[in-house]
Amino acid sequence: MRRILFLIIILSFIYACTSKEAVKEEFNPEESFKRANALLEEKKYDDARKLLNEIKSRDFGGTYGPLAALRIGDSYLMEDEVELAVDEFRKFIETYPAHKFASYAQYKIAMAYFGQIEDIERGYASAQKALKEFQTLMELYPRNPYAEEAAEKIENLKNLKADYEFMVGDFYFKKGAYKGAIGRLKPILEEFPNYQKEPDVLSRLVISYKKLGLTEKSDEYLKILNEKYPKSKAVEEVNKALKK
Repeated sequence: MRRILFLIIILSFIYACTSKEAVKEEFNPEESFKRANALLEEKKYDDARKLLNEIKSRDFGGTYGPLAALRIGDSYLMEDEVELAVDEFRKFIETYPAHKFASYAQYKIAMAYFGQIEDIERGYASAQKALKEFQTLMELYPRNPYAEEAAEKIENLKNLKADYEFMVGDFYFKKGAYKGAIGRLKPILEEFPNYQKEPDVLSRLVISYKKLGLTEKSDEYLKILNEKYPKSKAVEEVNKALKK
């Protein structure tokens, strides 16, 4: 009898310890997500990502798994690791294409590249990427909450891209490399119809074609320039140049 009683006590003790261990190890995605965000605020990015990855893998189909995936992308942006951040946001869109925060992920991709733009010359590649990603945002998620900002940035990026093309075209023009100038300037009229420096683009095309002996083409652009911007300084400059 004593032996049986002893065994019961031992088994009860083992069961109690096991139960406590199970309670101790119980996973709470909400609390884990809060802890991860606190770690991000403390700039403990590696520790935060470790916890976020656990949430992502253990709460895959729940509420916090997708949110953790997004925060991993955010954490890389906080460290200025743009390409790593972009990879995480792309993975989110591939994994959760219909998620309510899919537009957020696409927006963050566009903003990641937008944030790398320094000036016309050094930021051209990033501007091209940002423009493409903002356009993708508007195409895939037309009712996204960032639509107004995205539309404004798309317009700014188009102007920046046009400025770069004009800068290069103007460089060729001033060097007397008229074929190179035409190659850069002519596409501006087609791709950026509302470009603010259009009179200058037209004037350089008029002169470039004239210098190459392509009078018919020169006259074609001269007509456009006179019709659209009859009182512009560009018209005066062209008239002076053609008289030489």
